[in-house]
Amino acid sequence: MAIARKEKFKLEEIHTKGLGNLFRRIAWRLIAPLPDPLYVRLQYRLIRGAWPNLSNPVMFGEKVQARKLWDRNPLYATLVDKNAVKAWIAERVGAEHVLPVYWAGRDLQSVDWSTIPLPVVVKPNHASGLGRFIYTAEDVAELLADDPSAEWLAVNHYRYNREWAYSQVEPKMMIEQMLVVDGGIPADFRAFVFDGKISHFMVDIRHGETATSCAYGPDWTKLPFYDPEYFPHHKGEVPRPKQFEAMCRIASTLGRELDFARIDFFVSDDSVHVGEITLYPGGGYEGFEPKEWERIIGERWTQRLYNGR
Repeated sequence: MAIARKEKFKLEEIHTKGLGNLFRRIAWRLIAPLPDPLYVRLQYRLIRGAWPNLSNPVMFGEKVQARKLWDRNPLYATLVDKNAVKAWIAERVGAEHVLPVYWAGRDLQSVDWSTIPLPVVVKPNHASGLGRFIYTAEDVAELLADDPSAEWLAVNHYRYNREWAYSQVEPKMMIEQMLVVDGGIPADFRAFVFDGKISHFMVDIRHGETATSCAYGPDWTKLPFYDPEYFPHHKGEVPRPKQFEAMCRIASTLGRELDFARIDFFVSDDSVHVGEITLYPGGGYEGFEPKEWERIIGERWTQRLYNGR
């Protein structure tokens, strides 16, 4: 497997820049002691500039907030665990569609790296946006010298965004096979699926250390909306993936048991791998431009809140 270039795990998104993000971090600390319903409402107001309608949610982001507060489906703990979900996916669509995990645990210092075939991705099983690409023995040495395990394992998505499912997951570190396409990291294809029906795909395209993003429908027609606080809008066309039919089949199969899930893919010309399953995209705070698309997507979600009864 030839590696033409080293790339960053995390590319900088628009909303991570500037004083606005610093203000949000301070605000989260101030409101952290509040109970979930009030915390979620205030966080939504600070980020989106409006109060969410949670008694009769219509917008996509409002429905994500309702799921966070009141949907207690026990399956969610498995789905948001990046390690445990692999068996669930393999059972439904085949083990060939999950990337192998070479090790999972809490102490990276205990890993016998002579048994780990590089390149790999090191990441926590319970958090988003954290990880490192490990290409060489020098990268391994740097990782162990500046071991991020304690910091990453301490991340608490439930406390930060009140995403309930993460409170049910035992945090671990994991070492996963890296998928390499054309000498680098492949594009991300993220299928938004409602009761097994694909609404659209969000596509993130890497450009060195930057990225752009755009949306495509289930017929691979480009859609006009994007998130103005995420990556910049990709103005060009993205070729239809050669494995598009397989991607659609897998997304529909995995999404059939859920009123909504985002199924994330890495694809090459001859393979399809599910990266993860997301239940609370962007914490429910993603923006839409043009704005009417948040209502359009929200109306595709016939929500069923599981209360454990």
